[in-house]
Amino acid sequence: MSDGTAASAAPAERAGAGGLVRSLSLLDATMIVVGSMVGSGIFIVSADIARQVHSPGLLLIVWLVTGAMTVIGALCYGELAAAMPAAGGQYVYLREAFGPLWGFLYGWTMLLIIQTATIAAVAIAFAKFTGVLIPWFSSAAWLWQIGTFGPYRLWFGELGPYTVGLNTQNLLAILSIILLTWVNLRGIRAGALVQNVLTLTKTGALVGVIVLGVAFATDTALTANFGRLWEPVQLGAGGTDWVGLLTVIGVAMVGSLFAADAWNNVTFVAGEVKDPERTLPRALALGTGLVIAIYLLTNVAYLCVLPLRGAPDGATVLDRGMQFAAEDRVATAVAEVAFGHTGGVLMALAVMISTFGCNNGLILAGARIYYAMARDRMFFASVGALNRHLSPALALLVQGAWASVLCLSGTYGQLLDFLIFSVLLFYILTIGGLFVLRRTRPGMARPYRTWGYPVLPTIYIAVALFIEIQLLRYKPQYTWPGLLLVLLGMPVYWVWKKVREEG
Repeated sequence: MSDGTAASAAPAERAGAGGLVRSLSLLDATMIVVGSMVGSGIFIVSADIARQVHSPGLLLIVWLVTGAMTVIGALCYGELAAAMPAAGGQYVYLREAFGPLWGFLYGWTMLLIIQTATIAAVAIAFAKFTGVLIPWFSSAAWLWQIGTFGPYRLWFGELGPYTVGLNTQNLLAILSIILLTWVNLRGIRAGALVQNVLTLTKTGALVGVIVLGVAFATDTALTANFGRLWEPVQLGAGGTDWVGLLTVIGVAMVGSLFAADAWNNVTFVAGEVKDPERTLPRALALGTGLVIAIYLLTNVAYLCVLPLRGAPDGATVLDRGMQFAAEDRVATAVAEVAFGHTGGVLMALAVMISTFGCNNGLILAGARIYYAMARDRMFFASVGALNRHLSPALALLVQGAWASVLCLSGTYGQLLDFLIFSVLLFYILTIGGLFVLRRTRPGMARPYRTWGYPVLPTIYIAVALFIEIQLLRYKPQYTWPGLLLVLLGMPVYWVWKKVREEG
């Protein structure tokens, strides 16, 4: 796209092109960052990470590296967001840096897997924790079971098995998606109000977990974790096997990257943010910095209360440790150590609020991508229309419908593994676009420039590429299908382009 086209797009958006209204403040934007990041992951994924790294020190390293990558990514996106404060965010950056094909591939992948699978996974987590309070909501209570498909042995590994159908757990997940879609059909202010209230509530819940870790630290956990912080780290004949160690860390980061993801969602609503050139970079930095600090302290709290290593058939919460916390609910196990069954119930309520608020942010923001694509004639024109509340109604409905379908197939863990490869792929491309735009569009207005450029963006790309390679090697059954899905978007784009030109 030419410089003139891009230059004219931003002022039009500032003037309210398409009917969008700039009504989101710095607080609103920051709450979208925080609320979209904090969902189910921080309460669950540390158990799986612990099973992979087997070391308290490495557990913290995984979260530290994830935190560094997240903040660096946010600093890079701050420059892009300030320069191109238009609805669609990352879609716009890819379009401007590499052309419409790459913008389309991003939107295509977001609709088919990244955004909608994240919404589905978080909705299932909401239903899973609701089952603690109301056992009727269970993945084992089938209302309509279509069948189990797979496992399929393909050239890149085994895929499946997947049990497809409707049980009481994914029924509740679908109902929660429908409700939050309806809330966001009522307009950006309604969605933002819900987001602010729920984000403050769930942030308070995480602070409560940190306080519990300090107040109810156990001698068993302190001795086992901090007394042997780096045991057992894999060693080679000549010392530390650094390649193997880095590989373990990279593969284990799937869970932590998922827990820290969705910070970029605020860029999707850039067309509705006040003073976006200043607000967006600040919201990205403040939101990611706050969440990463809380995540690190939360994991320290886990280690203060629960030994990392445990037994899958342990008789008590402490015997099971972090590795084998019931259904991976580490935060619930911490609360149970402090307050028994009552603590578990309270934590389940906290996670329900957290996941509900997270999905509100994901649903609110994600629809703006498909809206922006439709405005560029890269999607059906009707998806670019606004309702009387100035919300992209059909975009919200399409997103909610497909996310609901995804709830019918796959578990929380399968959805998580399937989407993270595609997420990282587009982060790499977008941050690479920062270099491209600095070279091809040096005259572009940049109210904020990435701190640490070019060193920090280069570090991000290098680390992310290393993780992608390791995922392709060690989790091929999830990563290759994601890559093939992205590539499938290419012929779809060319067909769409031809139809559009002929029409």
